[in-house]
Amino acid sequence: MATPLKVGLLGCGNVGGALVHLLVEDSERIASRTGLQLSLAGVAVRSQSREREAPVPAGLLTSDAQSVVADPEVDIVVEVIGGIEPARTLILAALKAGKPVITANKELLANCGAELFEAASTAGVDLLFEAAVAGGIPIIRPLRESLAGERIRRVTGIVNGTTNFILSKMSESGTTYHDALAEAQSLGYAERDPTADVEGYDAAAKAAIIANVAFGGRVVAGDVYREGISAITAADIAAAKQLGYAVKLLAVVEHSDADESGIESIAVRVHPAMVPDTHPLSAVRDSYNAVFVEGDAVGQLMLLGRGAGGMPTASAVLGDLLDAAHNLTTGGAGRSLALRKVAIRPIDELRSAYYLTLQVLDRPGVLHAVSGVLGRHHVSIRLMEQQALPSDASIDDGSRAQGPTEGSAATAGAGSPGGDSVARLVFVTHPAYERDVQACLHDLRHLDVVESIGGLLRVIGS
Repeated sequence: MATPLKVGLLGCGNVGGALVHLLVEDSERIASRTGLQLSLAGVAVRSQSREREAPVPAGLLTSDAQSVVADPEVDIVVEVIGGIEPARTLILAALKAGKPVITANKELLANCGAELFEAASTAGVDLLFEAAVAGGIPIIRPLRESLAGERIRRVTGIVNGTTNFILSKMSESGTTYHDALAEAQSLGYAERDPTADVEGYDAAAKAAIIANVAFGGRVVAGDVYREGISAITAADIAAAKQLGYAVKLLAVVEHSDADESGIESIAVRVHPAMVPDTHPLSAVRDSYNAVFVEGDAVGQLMLLGRGAGGMPTASAVLGDLLDAAHNLTTGGAGRSLALRKVAIRPIDELRSAYYLTLQVLDRPGVLHAVSGVLGRHHVSIRLMEQQALPSDASIDDGSRAQGPTEGSAATAGAGSPGGDSVARLVFVTHPAYERDVQACLHDLRHLDVVESIGGLLRVIGS
């Protein structure tokens, strides 16, 4: 006989509705495979009158979420309403009552995770959140359990499907950022206000959660260095392709061993980057997500799948729900997550190769002046190319680079001797410190011959 357990569901939108479908339509299969008979005891929603496709059993809908949490018949609480409040208060109440909680709430975990993990540990029950990062991809459980003894060095992820779709479209079709974004919105991949996705806020929240789980460091969303993709141009994408790279928005979490003072540090950042064609992440296209893990013993691992959507995310919720249900019936709980204070390594300490474009006046001595600025700040040029442009060209006009080659150099004085024409300079540097590159940009902005600074992308694998 399957063990019966009652589930209280907070939220019945895209993910909650998909979970209802799985619980109602697959109940017999789930029971036969797991020995657990899960059924809904209550579903809290904002509006009971709204039409829903989800097959919610009659009489279970309510607008009183607190009543669902407090219901003595509810064994496990699932929270998929999102946001900080009232989700935080509801989850804390459920944990205090000894009820395991499953959540997909990345915003809440990225800002209040330490408080919630401590409450779960104190209550001796599960707080599980596989669905909060990368949708249906199982990454939290492997980091938390399978790789618990691994010395993980770095986790690099494409964790936002909207931005990956946009960048894939720009690469494959040569379209502009704005046209690719419009297509993403028309297909439902991007919201009407896409700021959270395209400016990296969504990925930053996920990066903070990954840092919590992979390294046990107390990291919140505000600790994450963040850049979005809205400044990426067709010219940047084309230049990257000709150099053998793909442009991706990456969440990168890196761990450094303790220094002489005994303090360990974590670098957590989200930004667009040029990824070599030889790297597995470069081939991740469309709205797919992927997470690439590097450890001392395990080497390199990558997990790939749908990072969003009702059914993929509900699948991750269901997996957590079954884990929590099993632990509840056996009188146990999963491994608790205790966070310790760590130093957050500033972006200035990053050492990377860089791709940089400048729009300059096409006159004698320009290259000498620009390379002089780079040299003063210890930034060495690996690749360089110059393109003549019309005098009214803009740095984001989408014109394609002609393929910089190693050791190539621009000819000083190319173009109109009167200085009416303009040129684009494309550089790829040897590895340099972020602080030195930013100092270069500061000085370049004050050069009379530099009209504008275009793309700046970090290059991984160089």
